[in-house]
Amino acid sequence: MRKVDPVRHEQKRQEILQAALSCFVRDGFHGASTTDICAAAKISPGHLYHYFGSKEAIIEALVQHSLAHAASRFEAILASPDVIEAFLTELETTSIRRREAQVLSAEALAEACRNPSFARIVQDQGRGIRRLLVAFLAKAQQRGDVDPGLDPEATANILVAIVDGARALPIRNPAADIKQSTDHLRIMITRFLRPPARREPAPADAQRPEGGGN
Repeated sequence: MRKVDPVRHEQKRQEILQAALSCFVRDGFHGASTTDICAAAKISPGHLYHYFGSKEAIIEALVQHSLAHAASRFEAILASPDVIEAFLTELETTSIRRREAQVLSAEALAEACRNPSFARIVQDQGRGIRRLLVAFLAKAQQRGDVDPGLDPEATANILVAIVDGARALPIRNPAADIKQSTDHLRIMITRFLRPPARREPAPADAQRPEGGGN
């Protein structure tokens, strides 16, 4: 029996995942076949099964890779001087300005509505990202960077919804001013997460003098 080189095996596995990702972006999770993935990865269908038993196994591996990457990014954000600013920069980079993320997010939700087994994968991914967010928020609260009055689990749910909406914005409205939308999103999330004592006061001209006006 031929001995498997673990380094080369993992390298080829990653190449297949990248090929599959490009197929899913182009054709959707349902539309992309294992034949398409094999062609993109330049391997035969028989060779594919040395690495992944099915298209669903490929998708599950992509989810695990995504969660591992997210975990490392949260650690990097927590190491930043301004946690909320670093989080916002990450959101802007990976969601609002990343076409691949927008397409895959919309595709995943649509496929989950039609396919119960795919819905399970999407729900598992959702639980994983919420766990990471809850841990991130709790650590940020301990450091005094996030409002301690916020419930981490409820806040994580809201942030996931905001991320989904941010990714959908360029699809729903291609004419939207992305810079302006991003600036408003930053204001909204900053006001939501920042501890009350560290929130910036409203501009002087926006404050009504005591006893002034009707």
